[in-house]
Amino acid sequence: MKALSLKQPFAELILQGNKKIELRKWNTKFRGKFLIHSSKIPDKESMKKFGFDELPSGFIVGEANLVDVKKYKDKKELIKDKKLHLADTSWGKYGFVLKNIKRIKPIPVKGKLNFWEFKE
Repeated sequence: MKALSLKQPFAELILQGNKKIELRKWNTKFRGKFLIHSSKIPDKESMKKFGFDELPSGFIVGEANLVDVKKYKDKKELIKDKKLHLADTSWGKYGFVLKNIKRIKPIPVKGKLNFWEFKE
């Protein structure tokens, strides 16, 4: 199954249902179910900003469906959707729209860039 690595706290914010769009600098034609992997190194500034001290890092922690990719034309559009992606405009102009998010029992695994294949 495909997996996508995200820095904490963003993986956790998706699992909590607070982040519904994942911003990326690259587009994808992939649509469907994938695993959410929390990267080994968290974003310390964002951890503080969102009030987290410690979160699981280096684990597959959930799954979601990528249902659409929203291409933002400018910063104004990105700012309009801030409550859905919770990031600043530097994270990218492609918004991966997520649905059916589910937390799973953590599985320790090294992550990779882009979508990658996880083999159990």
